[in-house]
Amino acid sequence: QAEVRRAKRSGDATEAPATSGGAGGESDDLTRIEGIGPKIAGILAEAGITTYAALAATPVERLRELLDAAGPRFRMHDPTTWPEQAHLAASGEWDALEELQERLVGGRAG
Repeated sequence: QAEVRRAKRSGDATEAPATSGGAGGESDDLTRIEGIGPKIAGILAEAGITTYAALAATPVERLRELLDAAGPRFRMHDPTTWPEQAHLAASGEWDALEELQERLVGGRAG
């Protein structure tokens, strides 16, 4: 699992957040958050959550609602740590994010 985290980070912890211009502004690579893959990032984007700051500001209850609405295969995911991880990413605290992610298993506190 640590290999997956390293592959998802695709660089060292000091690099800038991955952003790309999109309709309506920039978006961050939410798959850098442990527990979020491309499909969940798509669900979040459909709900207007496309940046680390937006994810950090989203209550866990709302994230659970989005996952529930997306269907049974997404209900198993636990978004409890996503806002905390996103806050660290939005703040550029990549070392702290990496330390937190090392303690997580599938986005869940271990």
